[in-house]
Amino acid sequence: MELRHLRYFVAVAEDEHITRAAARLGIQQPPLSHQIQNLEQELGVSLFMRQPRKITLNAAGKVFLSDARHILASVEEAVQRVRQFDKGMEGVLLIGLTSSASMHALTMKAIDRFRKKYPLVSVRIEEGANNDILNQTEQERFDIAVVRSAVDRYPTLTSKCLAHEAMVVALPESHALVKEQGSLRLARLRDENLILFRQTNGSGIGDMLLAACERNGFRPHIVDETRRILAAVTMVAAGFGIAIVPKSLEAFKVDGVVYRDLEPSSSFTVPLNVAYRRHSDAQPVTRFLKICESL
Repeated sequence: MELRHLRYFVAVAEDEHITRAAARLGIQQPPLSHQIQNLEQELGVSLFMRQPRKITLNAAGKVFLSDARHILASVEEAVQRVRQFDKGMEGVLLIGLTSSASMHALTMKAIDRFRKKYPLVSVRIEEGANNDILNQTEQERFDIAVVRSAVDRYPTLTSKCLAHEAMVVALPESHALVKEQGSLRLARLRDENLILFRQTNGSGIGDMLLAACERNGFRPHIVDETRRILAAVTMVAAGFGIAIVPKSLEAFKVDGVVYRDLEPSSSFTVPLNVAYRRHSDAQPVTRFLKICESL
């Protein structure tokens, strides 16, 4: 039995006339009559009551009609679904974010635009450490990674840069530098107790900060390190010291913390990178990257 047999059967059942059903299907009447007879022989059941000018379903035919319609509808739905998937209109997009990347407005704008344009694609988001997310993207746990570091250490990945972001210093509200006017030079922080945000593999913002301090002629006094940037801001509020973070972290309001701009000429910027597998051909990934390029 083939799908065409079911289509022929449904057409004859609905028209109750072989000649009209044949015209509707775009075939000749004798081949259609032959196909209906073959279907009944294969089933071993008569489906129609035949009269000189009319053919109508018998009880068995009415039962079979319901199932035949359901099968044809399911097949059509499957065809449409796989076509939509191939076009990137359906499917799943797995996105991994670092804490600081999730705070940037462009990250949320890209995800929001994608969800509105492709509502049938299920977008799933998880937050984690930079190195963990990139490793899991290589392992196909994520399709997209939004991170602050380059991906040179990950041979199967490549990336696009969404933006470069300035850094600010997070200070306890009682700190003397809070009262100073204007932006602060990085060298002004040489004697401060610094809470360093750094990944275990030494990539990302922490490395960039240490390099910037070296360019400014000093090594910072590091009192503690953390892998999580939000934890660094919390530690500032608790009086451990100061932290240097991306400007988008100003949206993370913590009682007892004041953010101050750093002078651009002495400071540095950090990228907001969208990383993905170099040879990925998944349409949701391609469409997400196009949205990122349009921002």
